[in-house]
Amino acid sequence: MTEMAAIPERFRQAVAALAAPTPRAEIEVTEVRPPKRLAPWAYAVAAEANGPAGELATARLVLLHDPDEPAAWGGTLRLVVYLRAELDPELAADPLLPAVGWSWLTEALEDAGAAADALGGTVTLTSSARFGNIAGPPRSHDLELRGSWTPHEEGLDAHAVAFHELMTSATGLPPEGVAVFDRRSTLRGEA
Repeated sequence: MTEMAAIPERFRQAVAALAAPTPRAEIEVTEVRPPKRLAPWAYAVAAEANGPAGELATARLVLLHDPDEPAAWGGTLRLVVYLRAELDPELAADPLLPAVGWSWLTEALEDAGAAADALGGTVTLTSSARFGNIAGPPRSHDLELRGSWTPHEEGLDAHAVAFHELMTSATGLPPEGVAVFDRRSTLRGEA
């Protein structure tokens, strides 16, 4: 949290609301240093999760507060998310993937009941090839999602729930309580 002499009560309440929901066990969330120049007050968390097939997703959720209500925000609070998710090569080739990636965010907000205005962002697909003495797979594919929105003043905890759901979608985690069977292990009789 940004260190200032007189932190506004609205910002304190917003931070408490965002920190209240507990993510599912597969998602690790930690408080991190927020950006300093985007708003007078800021709070940020980082998240990491691994999917059932080993897909890794990392993300940050940043809460910005400016009592002067920047015109582009339409409010005193703004949420910013950045997500990077590893992709299977077959999925990376899907021309509909950018729209699917964006739907992870919009559906997470909707399903959590996280009311928002001025939602916008980008989805970028990257493909990397490694050469020489660089560790890692010869090729990798990633989806990067950047989004920001103005949350409605009430129910800010729903935005934290939506952030957790975004991580769930990006890693392909099943609904809580549902087991995923590795088809290859089942075919070999290892289940």
